[in-house]
Amino acid sequence: MLRIAICDDNSRDLSHITSLVESYKKNKKTDIVYMSFHNAIDLLESLKKKECDLLLLDVLMPGLTSSPEYAVESYNVRAHHYLLKPATEDKFFSILDKLFDKLKKPEESIVIKTSSSVFTVPYINIEYVEVYAKTVYFYLTDNDVKKVSGSLADFELTLLKKPEFIKVHRSYLVNLHWVQQLNQKELITLTGRKVPIARTVYTQIRTAYTQFLFKEADELTNTKGGINRD
Repeated sequence: MLRIAICDDNSRDLSHITSLVESYKKNKKTDIVYMSFHNAIDLLESLKKKECDLLLLDVLMPGLTSSPEYAVESYNVRAHHYLLKPATEDKFFSILDKLFDKLKKPEESIVIKTSSSVFTVPYINIEYVEVYAKTVYFYLTDNDVKKVSGSLADFELTLLKKPEFIKVHRSYLVNLHWVQQLNQKELITLTGRKVPIARTVYTQIRTAYTQFLFKEADELTNTKGGINRD
């Protein structure tokens, strides 16, 4: 079952998106439960009580402006798609089809073995990896930390095969998906953690991060996902 929350302060647009979701549910015979909200406060209060798999949000909320360039900004909050209003059935259905396909696929994960157990961690859930005192720490997006005895070299080859991972220091590997801010001496992840950057690789890291952002933004713009006001 896919749980969807829809939020738009424009009643007409909210009704339109809701009708598209209902139409998709009937036409595709999918298991969907959805809720609609006229403002972000009610949405946030609801999310405290019920989990949601997908948010369909209006970009234009109090304090924001409306523009197709929000496809780039939406990358920072990990938006899957960005869709200009008025949303058509064909485009909207195509987006939901892609999301359903993605949900069906098992997440790619790294296998971590310890002396007493074996467990997996999805790559997308890793913010960064640190080695300290012969212990490797996996810092995750939910603020959890997994640790295992070993060296960074035990995981470096596997992680660096993924284009989103980069080595920023002899003791750190970072997932560029979750970099919120990049400074000359450190970077800050989406959860607010700070990771040092080696002085000798700063320029390389800055270039790699910039290229990664533009690549993600281009892909996001081309898929035309998300929601924007006319």
